[in-house]
Amino acid sequence: MNRKSREEWATQIAELEQEPAPARKEPITVGRIVTTALALVEAEGFDALTMRRVAAALQTGPASLYAHVRNKADLDDLLIGTLSRNVSAPAPDAERWREQVLDVCGQLRDQFLRYPGIARAALSAPPANLDTLRITEGLLAIFLAGGVSPRSAAWAIDAVLLYVSAYTFETSLRGGQPDRAEMLARLRMLPVSRFPHIVEHADTLNAGEGHERFEFALRLLLDGLVTVG
Repeated sequence: MNRKSREEWATQIAELEQEPAPARKEPITVGRIVTTALALVEAEGFDALTMRRVAAALQTGPASLYAHVRNKADLDDLLIGTLSRNVSAPAPDAERWREQVLDVCGQLRDQFLRYPGIARAALSAPPANLDTLRITEGLLAIFLAGGVSPRSAAWAIDAVLLYVSAYTFETSLRGGQPDRAEMLARLRMLPVSRFPHIVEHADTLNAGEGHERFEFALRLLLDGLVTVG
């Protein structure tokens, strides 16, 4: 081993004793706050979401978040806006306007179901976010293309979005799809003398797979618009 290689060897040994330079903290941004908040909701549900929990996950204090997000309501609005960006509204087709509305509502439903309870954020705030307004714009164009009057279209948008939020929120409260076998067994135990129709139609009352009931309710509303105009 020559002198030069020994010097290099000594340098390497000395470096082992040195404290590694602390890694630079990634700066706090609105994007990181939203991503962290969504991960928290996906893992633990919307009830677990607080500014303090988000700050802890980002290894900072709550005060650092308020430089980017005004308050919890502002964060909720950002979350709904982020999920809304994942929903695409098709070009209006007068022949398929009902199916297009169902498609948009189904996309939004799936976004909300991925993050248990987050529909509460949509229910508690008006659609003032540009991303949520983009969905409203898309739905309005679809309804108008289908021959629905402006007022009926506007009110129908409110109704379908409210239904999406309510449906997904109820699903999150139940922890998923209901145990239909258990419910069916309970209904069949009812005395026929007092609940004749329920007992007779217990199977029908519990029928429907996946999101069939979701689509049924929306189709009922959309078909009614044809009559109302």
